Amino acid sequence: MTRLDRLRARMQATGTGLVALAPGAHMQWLLGFAPHPDERACLLLVGPDKAGFVMPGLNAADARQHTDLPFWDWTDATGPAAALEAALQAVAPNPRRVSLDEAMRADHALLLLDSLPNVARGFASETLGALRMVKDAAELAALAENARIADLAQIAVRAAIRPGMTETDLADAARAAFAAHGARCEFAIVGAGANSAFPHHHTGDTVLKPGDVLVVDIGGRKGGYYSDITRMAAVGHLPEGYAEVHAVVDAAVQAALAAIRPGVPAHAVDDAARGVIAAAGYGAFFTHRTGHGLGSEVHEPPYMTATNPLLLEEGMVFTVEPGIYLPGRFGIRLEEVAVVTADGCRILSGLSRDVHVAS
Repeated sequence: MTRLDRLRARMQATGTGLVALAPGAHMQWLLGFAPHPDERACLLLVGPDKAGFVMPGLNAADARQHTDLPFWDWTDATGPAAALEAALQAVAPNPRRVSLDEAMRADHALLLLDSLPNVARGFASETLGALRMVKDAAELAALAENARIADLAQIAVRAAIRPGMTETDLADAARAAFAAHGARCEFAIVGAGANSAFPHHHTGDTVLKPGDVLVVDIGGRKGGYYSDITRMAAVGHLPEGYAEVHAVVDAAVQAALAAIRPGVPAHAVDDAARGVIAAAGYGAFFTHRTGHGLGSEVHEPPYMTATNPLLLEEGMVFTVEPGIYLPGRFGIRLEEVAVVTADGCRILSGLSRDVHVAS
């Protein structure tokens, strides 16, 4: 069964008469390509039996190299309204419910909705997104390869740590390591000293000095899939009290991983990690969710939050990354990528979560 066939089965199960996608991750997953996104309305419309594009004319010739779906072209001189109306009449003339791409531009979404008065609407997370959450064998292999490269990038960062360097210097070391293995570094958060207590610190010119803790959160992309890993390091020696807090965060990771299995609600993973940290007296310093889905986007469903009732399924992939952030002192985050298996989970990284102390 093709991905388009699977989407139509999901549409039928959810009572959805039309799925509307913009160029981006959803479209890429479904068709294997996505046209260039810009301010011109480009929409893939999927109905119960037919599908096609509302396509800016200047992109049509190139896009036709990648798909045999029909196009309803429009030009800058005419605007997209007539093309959209013709496409809707052909693909889904009277849908009762439309499923919208969450990443669609607001003006394009309103253009579509204005053409579908009195139609119930939801988001693609209910249709195509639900399919994307469960990875197939090829996707799991791509994620494993990206995790292997991310481990090597972490090792390269550790080897580069020296007093007098800057956070940016270490981020550059990560970028070079990803590139050396055919991946592109998509983000490199390096927080030194007190900066490590900012979960999403903007890597900058802070100079490393002995006794600094380093949070190193890096991720790359190869073959259309992502990696995401966070490990801890220190310059010369650990600050007072560090070892105790690191042990609590690692125990939270272990508890969350132990909670993962098919049929368990996503919030149980967050509950497990948060319970360990709260019991140790650091609950107020764990300020974010436990994890997020990982695949063809670095942040995608499912999300491991305290309020998510979604039941886990075999093949789902998400991060487990609890943290404790002590303002003015240091922060600690340890991150694994977990794959839900038939009886639990497996992690993709082979790198120890122990703190690396650079001499």
